[in-house]
Amino acid sequence: MINPGWLKTFCTLVEVGHFTKTSEVLFMTQSGVSQHIKKLEAYFGVDLIFREGKSFSLTEAGQTLYEKGGELLRQGDELENILKQDEKYLGLVRLASPGSVGLKLYPHLLDTQQEHQGLVIDYRFAPNKQIEKDLADRKIDIGLISKVCDDPLLLSEKVTDEPLVLVTPAHIRKVDWSVLMDLGFISHPDGNHHGRMLLAENFSEFQHMQQFQKQGFSNQISFILEPVSRGLGFTVLPLHAVNAFNKPDLIAIHYLSKPVFEPLYCCVNRNALLANRVKYIKSVVQEHLS
Repeated sequence: MINPGWLKTFCTLVEVGHFTKTSEVLFMTQSGVSQHIKKLEAYFGVDLIFREGKSFSLTEAGQTLYEKGGELLRQGDELENILKQDEKYLGLVRLASPGSVGLKLYPHLLDTQQEHQGLVIDYRFAPNKQIEKDLADRKIDIGLISKVCDDPLLLSEKVTDEPLVLVTPAHIRKVDWSVLMDLGFISHPDGNHHGRMLLAENFSEFQHMQQFQKQGFSNQISFILEPVSRGLGFTVLPLHAVNAFNKPDLIAIHYLSKPVFEPLYCCVNRNALLANRVKYIKSVVQEHLS
């Protein structure tokens, strides 16, 4: 591969037209300039200039190298500028999280994007395992998951604890085991996990989630509470998801005697060099959720 330092010396010499002035422009010795030209000629195996005392003229090969080499140098400068452009408020940031936290976080990130319109927020809702895989494959920059990452390629940093709450139709003012058995369970992708965590701590009768009649299922976070609001059953969700429901008067949130929290971790790829925009959005996420 052609040495860019030699090429820069050659192109500068052509533009300046004098060995001594070239050495001054590049802060080199005159002999250093000559050595670069000779090394280029040796590399290509052709003469690049005709030396005529203190002046010179280009050979045909020299003219071609100047035209093509100058273009290569300009492209190199442009590439360097692009790679070094690491502005805090400019560029794409890719995130993923479970739906519950996304309902709270995504609108706030859109507010941030409106404030800094050079930023582009790409936000996906996904389960823990998918988020870990996408982080490892560098398909996303930041992942929020509800457990410490298993993959050694990933770094986990605890952000907050998200409370789990039991949600019933609005007319249910007080819950006990018989009320839950009568209602039945509205499930979701993390329904069994969340239900087991909360109910096992608060009801001595609890053994497993199959004790409840399954009354429905939705994998869309914004729809999980719709059947609950219509009196079709109860569910267990993180509080962020419940607070985002657009019909709060039709549901009742029950804070049980023994609170249960699901941890939330902010994860990145251990080998990724985080751009300033990613670091900025990561700080926004942590501040908003903590």
